[in-house]
Amino acid sequence: MDTIDWNASARLSSALGRDEFVVRAHFADEAPRVVIVCDRRPEMALYPPPFPWLSKERAMRAAAMLIRESAASVHALLGYLDFVAEEAYWCRPESERRVVAAIDERLEDDRYTATQDTLERALDQLGAHRLALPPGTFVFVLSDFLAPPPPDAWLAALAYRWDIVPVVIQDPVWEQSFPAVGGIALPFTHPGTGRVHEVHLTEAEADARRREHEDRLRRGLDDFAELGVEPILLSSAAPDDILVRFIGWADERVYAAGAA
Repeated sequence: MDTIDWNASARLSSALGRDEFVVRAHFADEAPRVVIVCDRRPEMALYPPPFPWLSKERAMRAAAMLIRESAASVHALLGYLDFVAEEAYWCRPESERRVVAAIDERLEDDRYTATQDTLERALDQLGAHRLALPPGTFVFVLSDFLAPPPPDAWLAALAYRWDIVPVVIQDPVWEQSFPAVGGIALPFTHPGTGRVHEVHLTEAEADARRREHEDRLRRGLDDFAELGVEPILLSSAAPDDILVRFIGWADERVYAAGAA
């Protein structure tokens, strides 16, 4: 009974609608564990070269490789999860080279066919493997978060006391904001079907879309703050830019811990 975390148990039970108990486990001298979760919705394959905007696929791959290298430098156990269509690909956290090789191969996979609820599925899948993911496990979730999981899914995952880090990958022109394209007919391609449609927006409609996207990003970051998680916002696929963002995130965590 002394090992039950009653506060975490109450939050998890409330989120799931059934009685669940979270038990504190203590691991002495155990290597840290890191899990990379990649979003493979069709939208994550937008803006490939030669388009001048952010290639979300390249940014996700570069960020995942950076996390992999960082985990290896501290001899962490590394895991990986993604979905192709509705099929999960799961590597439990291990240190063997075959796991690293499997993750590298997976990152090169060009199939982006996951369903719109893939992040909710991913969090649920991690919960099913929680015995391999003790409290303190770093879970980096790489996505544009334009199809975010519901709050209950976040609460259920946080109740396991994982250190969840959303890595938000959004193009600064078309997703974090919207360009002034009023009065111009533009071809838009549906990411799922590949069908092209010409769309004509007025200046007022383009301006409204800009405000909508900027508000969406702001609300998303505020929602993460309310959950107590610290996101990393990526607006570039350049490895040096991504490194700067991760270092800034790490420095803020160190500063916050020192202030506390």
